[in-house]
Amino acid sequence: MATMEEVLIMYIINKRRKRARCKRRWSVRPLNSSRLEDGEFFSLVRPMRSMDTERHFQYFRMSAGAFDDLLRRVAPHIQHKPSHSAPVSVAERLAVTLRYLATGMSQQALAASYKLGTATVSCIVREVCAAIWTALEDEFVAFPQGEQWEGIRREFWEMWNYPNCIGAIDGKHVRVRAPANSGSSFFNYKGFFSFILMAACDAKYKFRYIDIGAYGRDSDAGVFSRSHFGSQLIKGRLPLPPPAPLPGTEIITPAVFLGDEAFPQKVNLMRPYPGLHLTADQRTYNYRHSRARRVIENAFGILAARWRVFGRALECSVETAQDVTKACVALHNYLCDADKFQPETERYIAPVLMDTEGAPGEWRQATQGDTNLLDTQRLTQARATQDGMAVRDLLKDYFLTDEGRVTWQDAVVQRGRLH
Repeated sequence: MATMEEVLIMYIINKRRKRARCKRRWSVRPLNSSRLEDGEFFSLVRPMRSMDTERHFQYFRMSAGAFDDLLRRVAPHIQHKPSHSAPVSVAERLAVTLRYLATGMSQQALAASYKLGTATVSCIVREVCAAIWTALEDEFVAFPQGEQWEGIRREFWEMWNYPNCIGAIDGKHVRVRAPANSGSSFFNYKGFFSFILMAACDAKYKFRYIDIGAYGRDSDAGVFSRSHFGSQLIKGRLPLPPPAPLPGTEIITPAVFLGDEAFPQKVNLMRPYPGLHLTADQRTYNYRHSRARRVIENAFGILAARWRVFGRALECSVETAQDVTKACVALHNYLCDADKFQPETERYIAPVLMDTEGAPGEWRQATQGDTNLLDTQRLTQARATQDGMAVRDLLKDYFLTDEGRVTWQDAVVQRGRLH
């Protein structure tokens, strides 16, 4: 007599055989058979290129020229698969993916508008996001080297009045649906499932380093110290530019990154003075620190405002969600570089989108109420090093000298405005 286990195995085998013998009712659903005539790519996207360039930018977050250049870069990394129906071109696949990233609309709704199967759209998004990262990573998200460091250092001083700064660092939660069999690993202290995007940006809002995928329950400091970048920075092993004199003086200080209270105070990593009872000099330093560090807040804000896929939890596997996030970061940097060739109405980073000294940027209104890309706000227990505190004290004193002062800092600090 067959055992219960053998009966169950035979049942599964027979079920699979019946499923294999069953033929699909149709190769293309009847509603999708007119894709080449009235699918959104053919009825809207193609005419829009020449008829309404402003709409094209709003639709894809980029001009037609930038789309074509991106298509040229991505095409070699996308495989065409044999199909009995009309094949989906690389241009249409890129259009589907960019529309998904730009709007965050459901893949079911996107499939209906483009007259494609939902499973087809899911495969397209996953494949094209991976291809975007592969095509753009080396040129647009590569870790700075050599003269690039000097350019970043110069721009932080010229634009944000912070000397010898080579980046601002922060971490954000990327919200995802509950991963299967993950336990509490992705469940963060805010009460939802996420992984962490850790990033450093330059003075012009470009991401120069990213680390994606740490569990949502981890703190900023824990993610940072375990990443290759963070661990090497803390140990002093990163190939950073050499120490340089503070502008207008002969005082030598190291190149530094700027973090918030979640990060440890180290020789190459500055955080604000902690506590409530600070001296006027310390409050002045914190203002100057905060003013320069907000570029990373703006970079994340612009990312979320332009790519509204971050407006809610990503409804896909964690692996695909990470590919989506990396694709958006790569597109962000790619379009930042393309801005210099675009008219003002078609710039990825429009001037009104960013914070200014007197007013918040429009990205704050655009992302208000979004449930994704949220601050981690976990404080580190790591001790500050004596050398790191000494560097911060040198910078504090420099901001009080004629060479390092900005004319408005005293008024801002006296009003208690640190942002």
